[in-house]
This record gives sequence, structure tokens and C-alpha cells, in this order.
Amino acid sequence: MRPQGPDRTGAAIRKLRLAKGLTLAELSAQTGVPLSTLSRVELGQNALNYDKLIRLCRALDVDLQNLVAKQADTAVVASGRRAVTRAGEGEPIALASGAGRRAGADLLAKALSPVVIEVTSPTLDAHGPLLHLDGEAYAMVLAGEVVFHNHLYAPLALGTGDSVYFDGRSGYALLAPKGPARVLLVAAGERDFSA
Repeated sequence: MRPQGPDRTGAAIRKLRLAKGLTLAELSAQTGVPLSTLSRVELGQNALNYDKLIRLCRALDVDLQNLVAKQADTAVVASGRRAVTRAGEGEPIALASGAGRRAGADLLAKALSPVVIEVTSPTLDAHGPLLHLDGEAYAMVLAGEVVFHNHLYAPLALGTGDSVYFDGRSGYALLAPKGPARVLLVAAGERDFSA
């Protein structure tokens, strides 16, 4: 999970920059902080060192104490990010349940990691050990039927349109005993699904 500090600092800087009517390029020119660095800071993907933070404070006419105060009352600012994944596209991955395709793989520091899985494992023996995620997850059956396994509950049969929201830390398996099925799995946080 990402730390909240850079997110809030970046959001405060963006709010102050917009209030002064400055573009990222203009702020970069005034401060000597590279445009790419400013962009990543505003998106919460980078933190600033003291020197760059002081230069930004000067350009934004705010002292460090007021910037910290601005962080405290900064609401989440929409970044405008988006990633389109067309049908049948996406970064291919291999999972115990079957082959999958990651959506939005080109975005960094995502709050959610979606993957569409072609579930083919018919049994737990074929699947192998339960998989674990770092946080909560959601699975929705897009086509076919699956059985959701978790060591805390009895196996759960799910048909097309059915879904389950679960704690991925407790382990899970998606099985397709009646033939291949397609499932949308959304995990919290940045996840590559390789392990």
C-alpha cells in the first residue's frame, strides 16, 4: 500500500499551482524542478527533497508551515488518468486458475488491479495451493460457472453475473468444474498477479 504523505503533498501543490493559474511547465521553469518530477509529485508517485520543496514554496508564495496546513485540508484531486483495454487485449499473465489478461497495466500506483481470467482449473488438485492477495478483492463471473474456494468458508458456486467480495489474505481459488469460465478479478492496490 502506498504512503499517504506524497499523495497529500502533491495534491496540496497542485491546488496551490492551479490557484495561481500556473501550468506544470511554468512552475517547472520558475523552480528548476523538472516537469516530469512535478507531474509525479502531483500524482502522489514521488516525494520531494527539502531543497525542491523550498523552491516550490517560494514559487507558490507559501511557507512550508502553510503548505503542511494545506495538505491537511486537501481533498482528493482527480488526476484524469485512464487506460483503455479492448476486448481480448491486455497484458497476458498465467495464474493457477487459468490464463488471464491484466487491464490498465500501463498505469502506475493504481488503487485497483483488474484482471480477466479464463478459468480452466477443474479441481483444487489441478489448481494447486490457495492464492493470496495483500488486501480485499472482488470477483465477478462474466461467463460460465465457477466454484470459489476459501479456507474460511464452504465452497461457493457462482454463475454468470454472480460475484463475491472477499479478503484475499485468507486465500482463494477459482475453479471451473463444468468447463471454462471467464471471471473479472479486481484486487486492491498495485498487483502483478505473478505470485
